[in-house]
Amino acid sequence: MSKPISSADVDVVVVGAGFAGLYALRKLRDTMKLSTRVFEAGSDVGGTWFWNRYPGARCDIESVHYSYSFDEDLQQEWQWSEKFAGQPEILRYLEHVADRFDLRKDITFDTRVVGVHWDDENSVWTVRTDDGAVVRSRYFISGAGNLSVPKTPEFGGIDNFRGEVLLTGNWPREGADFTGKRVAVIGTGASGIQAIPFIAEDAAELVVFQRTPNFATPLGNGPIDPNEVADIKSNYADVRNAARNHFLGVPFTQVQPSALAVDAEERRRTFDERWNAGGFRLFIDSYQDILFDKKANDTIADYIRDRIHERVQDPEKAATLAPTGYAYGTKRPPLETNYYEAFNRDSVSVVDVKSTPIDEITETGVRVGDRTYEVDTIVLATGFDAMTGPLMAMDIRGRGGLPLAEKWEHGPKTYLGIMVNEFPNLFLITGPQSPSVLYNMPLAIEDHVDFATDAIDYLDRRDLDVIEPTAQAESDWGALTNDIANQTLLPETNSWYMGANIPGKPRACMVYLGGAPTYRATCDEVVAGGYSGFALSRAEARVASTVS
Repeated sequence: MSKPISSADVDVVVVGAGFAGLYALRKLRDTMKLSTRVFEAGSDVGGTWFWNRYPGARCDIESVHYSYSFDEDLQQEWQWSEKFAGQPEILRYLEHVADRFDLRKDITFDTRVVGVHWDDENSVWTVRTDDGAVVRSRYFISGAGNLSVPKTPEFGGIDNFRGEVLLTGNWPREGADFTGKRVAVIGTGASGIQAIPFIAEDAAELVVFQRTPNFATPLGNGPIDPNEVADIKSNYADVRNAARNHFLGVPFTQVQPSALAVDAEERRRTFDERWNAGGFRLFIDSYQDILFDKKANDTIADYIRDRIHERVQDPEKAATLAPTGYAYGTKRPPLETNYYEAFNRDSVSVVDVKSTPIDEITETGVRVGDRTYEVDTIVLATGFDAMTGPLMAMDIRGRGGLPLAEKWEHGPKTYLGIMVNEFPNLFLITGPQSPSVLYNMPLAIEDHVDFATDAIDYLDRRDLDVIEPTAQAESDWGALTNDIANQTLLPETNSWYMGANIPGKPRACMVYLGGAPTYRATCDEVVAGGYSGFALSRAEARVASTVS
């Protein structure tokens, strides 16, 4: 099927052995019969779920939806134990997938990609790894993820601390024991919110350092309902189709037009129902206008603040934990279990470090202003260099040696969030300017891997070698992405959606906000038009050989 260029060692190099890398390998190797090499920095499969082993780590999409759809037998045989699976169970699932399809034999573990350079003359990628290996491939697919490069703390002194330092995004495999210890958790994003209740149970003292409080709402986890699962499995094709045609990638059906079109009593009833149902139902299945209309958003923001004050007994703690100054949903809404109740313990305190930032980490603790909080263990839950960070870390260089970091100096530029002009045959799975983190990730990953592999197949069947978006298509997509974002409340908030959590990072919307169904329809139109917006060609070396 494939027509490899003589200078290529393999058809495709894939980075990452999480959801994206495993499916890409399965599709490329087994369905398309292409030679494929996967590099993974970890010692086994799992991606996000290999590294994030902190207590409380779990998915925020229901397990029956947060899973692969590409294989019916796999869907039917795997049994989830919880409504929202925890990290250990998701990791076991991905290990099962690797075993079931014998994927590990084509994955090189404990190996990090440190250079990805396009060879203009031969139209191949030269991929270098940290162990000195060099592999040349026709195509390069990044399955490195959106949240895989931890943010560097904005305060110094970590190396001075004499106690234990733990990072939620790179948790020790052997776990951590907080029994009787004085613990500092720095950060109250999704990871911190999941970990804090568990740490609070064991620690003698827990000090939470919070810069920005979050609108955290109940996860609503529990044992999975066997009858519900049986019903879904008997009709999985329709369930998946409904999910793919929903903004978030889950088949919610109760969203109402406007929070302002109903009276306060009905609005409260709707909010209560969605709050009690748990998951993202309050965010995405209550009212359509909460991300677009500030007055509508105020109604749900006020509701959540009231619920926080109901749950936190100390009025001062409640006031510190209740968000103000930004709209609900303009940061990814964290889901929680007993998070606010943790602060009802006398042993748990919260320190506002927005008004008085952390100065440094000392040998014995965390210094804020004129006070040092002495602790035995520091947990860094400070977030990620999201969306673009994992790509920048690989030193990707396109035509003429153009660094991706230079190309994206003022923010990401892509076509469909999956390819980049001047970077041929480079596919970004759930890249910036795609629905990515605002969509159910396994389904988003399958959509993107299918787009990439279908494009490769399209080229091969036409004796072509190179696919690259045009500059105009890339410019038009960027304008569309920004236009849609500017119709929402997201740009008004400093969040990692906007790249605003990293000092010096260009401020730009990292996600496509038009919704997954519209995005998928657009991709389908592009393919139906013979890959409109893309330039397709034969490799320069082959053209030169033909001419000579």
